[in-house]
Order: sequence, then C-alpha cells, then structure tokens
Amino acid sequence: MLVVILMGSKADLPFVEKICAALDRFGILWERRVASAHKSARHLLDLLAQYEADPRPKVYITVAGRSNALSGLVDANVVAPVIACPPYSDSFAGVDVFSSLRMPSGVAPAVVLEAEGAALLAAKVLAGHDPALRRRVKDYQTAFTAQIIADDAELKGLRDATRGT
Repeated sequence: MLVVILMGSKADLPFVEKICAALDRFGILWERRVASAHKSARHLLDLLAQYEADPRPKVYITVAGRSNALSGLVDANVVAPVIACPPYSDSFAGVDVFSSLRMPSGVAPAVVLEAEGAALLAAKVLAGHDPALRRRVKDYQTAFTAQIIADDAELKGLRDATRGT
C-alpha cells in the first residue's frame, strides 16, 4: 500500500509534512513528489504512469492552491482515489479553495481541507486492503471518542462544582 503525495511546488512542503506525519501514525508508506499541472505537465504524467504501473493499492493526495489543476489532472489520469488537500492561502483569504471544489464532468477528487483529515481518509480507503490498518483506524477513532467523553465528564464536574450539586 502506498500514498503518493503530489505537491504543486516545494513551497507546499510544510503543509505536506503534516500529512506525512499523520500517515506515519497509521503506519502507511508514503512518497512525496513535486509536479505542477501548469508548469510541468509532462513530468506529472510521467510520474503518474510510473505509479499506475505499480500494482500496490494506492491513494493520491494532491496539495496545490490557487488554481488547483493538479488535482483534476491527476484524477483524470489515474484509477486510484485522489484526495485534494489544498493548503489555506492568506493571500486569497481561502477563496482559492473553490478551484478544488468544482471539477469538470468525469473528474472527481475528494476534497479534504485539513492535512490530518486527508491522511485519515487515505487510511480509511486503504484499510479495505489491510486488516491491521483497519484496526489502527478504529483505534484512532476510539481514542477520539474517549477524549470527547472525558472532556464532557470534566466539564460536567466543573459545572456541578460551581452549582454546588
């Protein structure tokens, strides 16, 4: 199993590192590459051909902002699922995310705006191929549930203490 992380430029690396860290927590092998749909389309298509020839189950995560042609071009040229995870842009106050949300017919990458969420979705997709990964995803979800219940109990205790009940 493999997650291929494609970033539009090296400037996206700090955001991509968050995705990599989350994938590491699930024990998922990943590779990160730089390829621009606008500036290096031939390079991108060559990379995709290499990855698509690899028989391992895989998911692609694309990280590109502004005009996100990367996610659309990748999705149109692979069979594996594609997750678009555009980094937030202060320059455009987040408006550039719309280029990830609207794709032409026949192109359907999922869109997840948080790095950790993109890794989780990739883990869930790949969990269908690996029972051990399925268990790690379930453990991750269980830990979140336990934290919510603990937070609720803590706040209830604080409320009860201030009311004298």
